[in-house]
Amino acid sequence: MRNNYDISKHNPRKNPYAEKLKRQVTMNLKISTIDYFKKLAEETGIPYQNLIDLYLDDCVQKGIKPDIDWKTPA
Repeated sequence: MRNNYDISKHNPRKNPYAEKLKRQVTMNLKISTIDYFKKLAEETGIPYQNLIDLYLDDCVQKGIKPDIDWKTPA
């Protein structure tokens, strides 16, 4: 087996799926949120991480923003 291979000429094209790849992140989520998606995962057969990703992606596609009302105490 050769120690060095020159692969620069074999596939000069960029990966067409590179933009669709996912990035692993660490998030702190409430236990109740995780439990909710785990229950949905049991019902649908889709892993709960995928369900969370699908839900967040749906929010992005629809332009849904969180409704947060930060009231200052009186």
